[in-house]
Amino acid sequence: MRARRQRLAERRKVAGYSQESLAERLGVDRTTIGRWERGDSTPQPHVRRKLATILDITTGELDALLFTPDCVQASKFDWARVKDSGIKHPPERCDVDSGDLEEMIRRDFLRLASITSAFISLPQADPLPIRREDTAGGLELDSLELMNSQLWRAFSLSRRKIALLPTVSAQTTLLVDALQETHTEPTHRRLCSLVGDLFQLSGEIFFDSARYTDASHCYALAASASREAEQYDLWACALTRHAFIDMLDRRFRSAVPLLEAAQRLARHGDGYLSTRHWVAAVQAEAYAGIGDVKSCEEALSTAEEVHSLTGQVHNDGWLRFDGSRLDEERGTCYVELGRLDLAQATLTEVLPRSVSSRRRGGVLTDLAILGAQRGDTEQLLDFAHSALDLVERTSSGYVRRRLERLLPQLTPFMADNRVSDLREQIALLATTQRDGGGSTT
Repeated sequence: MRARRQRLAERRKVAGYSQESLAERLGVDRTTIGRWERGDSTPQPHVRRKLATILDITTGELDALLFTPDCVQASKFDWARVKDSGIKHPPERCDVDSGDLEEMIRRDFLRLASITSAFISLPQADPLPIRREDTAGGLELDSLELMNSQLWRAFSLSRRKIALLPTVSAQTTLLVDALQETHTEPTHRRLCSLVGDLFQLSGEIFFDSARYTDASHCYALAASASREAEQYDLWACALTRHAFIDMLDRRFRSAVPLLEAAQRLARHGDGYLSTRHWVAAVQAEAYAGIGDVKSCEEALSTAEEVHSLTGQVHNDGWLRFDGSRLDEERGTCYVELGRLDLAQATLTEVLPRSVSSRRRGGVLTDLAILGAQRGDTEQLLDFAHSALDLVERTSSGYVRRRLERLLPQLTPFMADNRVSDLREQIALLATTQRDGGGSTT
């Protein structure tokens, strides 16, 4: 199913052009205009500026017409007018979830990612003091930064994270256009910082959709851009998110060196931010996964120091750690280390406080695993079914993967028909569920 661009056709008509006359202005064939409006193809970046000028719209508004399905455009998420936008109703469901359209948007976005990676390391003009009115290709950097923060807010509020991908793609196009210009070094670094921010969000969206190779690519690009921007906290967070992919597959030994590198970077960052504490909390789980009790406890102690920070310790975007979920992290570590009583007490206490679907799903699956390890069939069934219900409501790829960890634990209980049915439900979910709703933070 292709996404027809009815709004693009409407804009052409409002501007007073037929397909033939617009094709003549652009120097392309009339059938090319038809393919664009049917969604069969997309104008190349070098054509878009001229097309936007002819249609009397900004390049950002054009990208919204090209990349954002009508159901997303019709939402209250008016991204092209970012200064006036207050995202209170992010898109929940639309055809972006359907096969062909999602794949088309994904391919377009990954193409943009490849272009972006080529531009972030281009040499710039001689360093000059950045002016207050300094802009990037006519786009105000403050507006781009505000849009990134609005996208993170929409991400946290949306149950269907994948619905944001077209809008993130449009914002990426704006950054790519800006990167193609030659700027002063300060402006280029700031643009790279915005890229590092946005591609961490993109990685989260792919992570939530169980597209881990795509997520890995985004996190790697985010790390490169953050390095170019000389933003150590942003860089450390990109590496930490990258490590989550290994940890989800229980490749803890592969995650450890990546997290140690992230911790070294965080120490060079802003001491008033919680970056190094978040990295430490994730390190604790990795160390627990390899059975290193001493390093796990040391990392948890470092993470606890977040409570001694004052002021704004995170930004609600690429850094959201405030220490409120440390008890959950500690409970997960106890599960990995086999400290069943401590894990049970800790996780039972924090379950009512787990507000996000990801956090609640993680606690539910850990409690189900504890039930299996303790030989408590009722606990196993109760919490596993609660986690299954959550997956059905949110399509959380993260919780689905956590439930798959339960499968080997069910073998001793297979004589119980209820456990046998549970195993079939999880196995079926593993083969059919592909969309996600959690995140790495």
